[in-house]
Amino acid sequence: MNIVRVATYNIHKGVQGIGPQRRLEIHNLGHAVEQLDADVVCLQEVRKLNRNEERHFTRWPELSQADFLAPEGYEAVYQTNAITRHGEHGNAVLSRWPVVAHQHEDISDHRFEQRGLLHVEVMVHGQAVHVVVVHLGLIRSSRARQVAQLQRFIEREVPLTAPLLVAGDFNDWGALVQRALYATNLRAFKGENNPTFPARMPLVQLDYVYARGLTPLSVHVPRGRIWWRMSDHLPLIAEFGLPV
Repeated sequence: MNIVRVATYNIHKGVQGIGPQRRLEIHNLGHAVEQLDADVVCLQEVRKLNRNEERHFTRWPELSQADFLAPEGYEAVYQTNAITRHGEHGNAVLSRWPVVAHQHEDISDHRFEQRGLLHVEVMVHGQAVHVVVVHLGLIRSSRARQVAQLQRFIEREVPLTAPLLVAGDFNDWGALVQRALYATNLRAFKGENNPTFPARMPLVQLDYVYARGLTPLSVHVPRGRIWWRMSDHLPLIAEFGLPV
């Protein structure tokens, strides 16, 4: 059995704080992503560009955040979810393994929240593994419709026998998402309490990695000041066994 290590992390666009107190954390996040040592890193709230922040911070990277955060030897795939007045942001996958295909689907439910899913197919030890990254809406009814759209997407785009990972910020502290994904035979770790939000004093788990066709082995959330300074979420890291 081969082991696949997966991390999901909402990076809060690489900036923390409010107003004149905001600080650039993208460089620290670059070191943090490398420390995760994950085969696949699923990121949310990743900026492609932001003209305001680029003018404000003297050390704003020239590369897009996905490319900037990718450790050496990793392939970065990014797709925009939201276009704003000063730039755009979305989801990304950083993969240690070769990427053979990727696509994006808009799952926006109303005009006040632009949301999307990113689907990436990677070859792990010669086997195709499908990875879907999501960042669901803040309104419960929106999440219900977005999860239903996610289920339809999986039925349409992912072969039933293919290993599948669905990771991201689900913005759900109830059982709505879990029940829906269980119906699609996707499972998160049972009996584990891994709060990821808010990072400074985590109370609820909003970030998950669900899997189908892989064996769950372990899950953990890194803690400490070094982590809660970088984003309002903590990363979640899960390991799975990939059948040979």
